[in-house]
Amino acid sequence: MYLSPRHEQILELAKLEERVLVDELAARFDVTPQTIRKDLNDLCKQRLLTRIHGGAEFPSGVANFEYEDRRQIAALEKTAIGKAAAALIPNESSLFINIGTTTEAVSEALLDHVGLMAITNNINVANRLRLYPKFEVVMAGGVVRSTDGGIVGETAVDFIRQFKVDHAVIGTSAIDTDGALLDFDIREVKVAQAIIENARNVILVADSTKFERTAPVRIAHISQVDTFVTDHCVSDDIRKVCDENDVRLIEVGSGS
Repeated sequence: MYLSPRHEQILELAKLEERVLVDELAARFDVTPQTIRKDLNDLCKQRLLTRIHGGAEFPSGVANFEYEDRRQIAALEKTAIGKAAAALIPNESSLFINIGTTTEAVSEALLDHVGLMAITNNINVANRLRLYPKFEVVMAGGVVRSTDGGIVGETAVDFIRQFKVDHAVIGTSAIDTDGALLDFDIREVKVAQAIIENARNVILVADSTKFERTAPVRIAHISQVDTFVTDHCVSDDIRKVCDENDVRLIEVGSGS
């Protein structure tokens, strides 16, 4: 998902001021109010802003989107990310797949693989892979979160720690400019941390909208992953962090 320079500046203003108004933006960028309304509508369609009377506001950083709504955000980008991440996982290997709509896209792209042992705390992933006898699917136990079918809590953490797998596929709700990977539910974060600790190779999958979001709970730092697959890395700071920490950056939207 690519944003025009004006869209990026509008988002940055919304982050700083929490809301932006049509008339003020029109004066700032020396364009018509109609142009700004179209900009705001485009950003709201991408779930980056929320429309209010006379303008738009930045979504709250302490509440996540409804799960079905999140499925629709950057759907084409997630499909491409899923295919690229799946290509990194060889047949006859073991892997963790955690909660998230992008990790689900990876699981869908894995369906032509054989001999995988997939350990997951994501009911949606388990339901998809269990239909294929060429996979061994292992489901974590714990509290089932009603919003998205994710299994979270200390029981799930203890379960994950019984394994040491070849690969882990993890997602994140937000990526800070310092490289911090962030999420909303501390119970989910603890499971993700256990997954990272017990995998030989960690693959982070996240579309570029995650650079524009915030979340309150720290999962890890991007330096703790081996590969980051995204549609487009819009942050020069993140590029630098990846380069300094030997994190392989794969951008499926830019031909990389």
